[in-house]
Amino acid sequence: MEHAGVEARQRAGKYLTFTLHQESYGIDVLKVREIIRLTNITAVPQMPDYVRGVINLRGKIIPVMDLRSRFGFQEKQSSEQNCIIVVQVKLPDGKATQMGLVVDGVEEVTNITAGDIEETPDFGSQIATDYIVGMAKVKGQIKTLLDIDGVVGADAIKTIRQNTPTNMAAPAEV
Repeated sequence: MEHAGVEARQRAGKYLTFTLHQESYGIDVLKVREIIRLTNITAVPQMPDYVRGVINLRGKIIPVMDLRSRFGFQEKQSSEQNCIIVVQVKLPDGKATQMGLVVDGVEEVTNITAGDIEETPDFGSQIATDYIVGMAKVKGQIKTLLDIDGVVGADAIKTIRQNTPTNMAAPAEV
């Protein structure tokens, strides 16, 4: 049981919380680079449904993933609250890259203590939950804490790289 306590202490910290499909999620604030309002996203052919395309953020091409679609939630009409959270993710090869995540809305940055975090429930062997680091109880609400590297990590990045035309994969440097 001590092992679970150590893990909870390691997960404690500041989280950016956001909404998606009327539920609340949190990601480690240290992974967040910035939050921007929803902007024009350039579609890229042959991408999976959850990859909206790319944006040009101050001269840098950043892939954008729709978390609602990534989690298999029903599409929703865009609103003023929709935004893009730009995060730094770690690739399987150890390199870091930025990615945009479209969410329904941003809530707040909150400090979550180890005592507020519980282990991810066992949903059975057929349900993948390895991208969920825990469930937090904050102000009477449950917030699902995400390992953003796991959410957008290996399989998503691999799919994006395989389906991105080579002339778009790396913009020419000036």
